[in-house]
Amino acid sequence: MNPRLRLLLTVVAAVQAVLSIGFTMQVPAITGLWPFPGTTALSFTFIASIFGAAAASTFWCVWINDPASVAGVALDYVVIFAPAVLFALAVNSAEANTIPFAIASVVSVAFGVWLLTQSWGKRYRDLYPTPRPILIAFVVFIGALIIAGGALVLKTPGIMPWQITPDLSVLFGAMFLGAAVYFAYGLYKRYWSNAGGQLAGFLVYDLFLIVPFFQRFGTISDTLRVSLTIYTAVVTLSALLALYYLFIHGPTRILRPTR
Repeated sequence: MNPRLRLLLTVVAAVQAVLSIGFTMQVPAITGLWPFPGTTALSFTFIASIFGAAAASTFWCVWINDPASVAGVALDYVVIFAPAVLFALAVNSAEANTIPFAIASVVSVAFGVWLLTQSWGKRYRDLYPTPRPILIAFVVFIGALIIAGGALVLKTPGIMPWQITPDLSVLFGAMFLGAAVYFAYGLYKRYWSNAGGQLAGFLVYDLFLIVPFFQRFGTISDTLRVSLTIYTAVVTLSALLALYYLFIHGPTRILRPTR
């Protein structure tokens, strides 16, 4: 990987990590950047999990030093932030100034497109194939993300296991659809160099949400219990899958002998 690109991705991952921590701890300087009203503590935790997942996936590309692995991350940026630009412009009002968010989304789309020019068509340095159980899991993840993401974009209530506003429903749906594209790219390019980044991101996402989800079982309404049960099962199983292949499975674990 070009040293300048590697340094840039390191900085981007660090910024994403800082934003993730800031949203989790609800630091006013960070949450003040989020322009959409009605964002609850759990919604901020969800936003933090997305930034944390992005940081993990981006840092994976830096860790393995393979420019080809960046393409999936770049696609994720484009698919998430392109509709976010249009949505932010559409809902801008005196009560919620979303223009800065729209500008940041435009920059993110441009960054994603630029990353694609630096990574698309590059030959992978490590051609170790993605293990079959991961590919099967990716198919399940893609289906779930498309169904849930599409329903959220359409503002269908009860998809998330906590109350969210219609505006947040659209944005969270776009995030799910972006993740679906990222996993789909992992099916298209079936190399561990891709899958490792996807699992690293999913693991961080899971770790942010799994404890708050389990804590909600004692207080959640019956109307959201099914959603919470399904969502908790997904984050638990995906975390176990990621932990096994990232830290235990010999050919794929992070601290393995060089192939």
